[in-house]
Amino acid sequence: MAVQANPQVRKAAVKLRELSADEKARDMLERREKGLWDMATFVAEAEQRGEQRALAEVVRNLLKRNTPIEQIVELTGLTREEVEALSKQQG
Repeated sequence: MAVQANPQVRKAAVKLRELSADEKARDMLERREKGLWDMATFVAEAEQRGEQRALAEVVRNLLKRNTPIEQIVELTGLTREEVEALSKQQG
């Protein structure tokens, strides 16, 4: 078995068992993991919002140039309703 063959793996397995048995350590690790997950989610959502803002800006620019909505839909992958909503926001 790999755990017995490699001293470093054996040491890590022992440490894992120790930490798993310690309720405070386990709680701390779970909180840390949740915090890291929350941060990764926040970053992904922020990137998505940034992409959406950039796409909305492209649509607004195309609308300013009187590009037909059908062409904007084809170019951007947005629905006609989404493009029309951005058109209304533009004023």
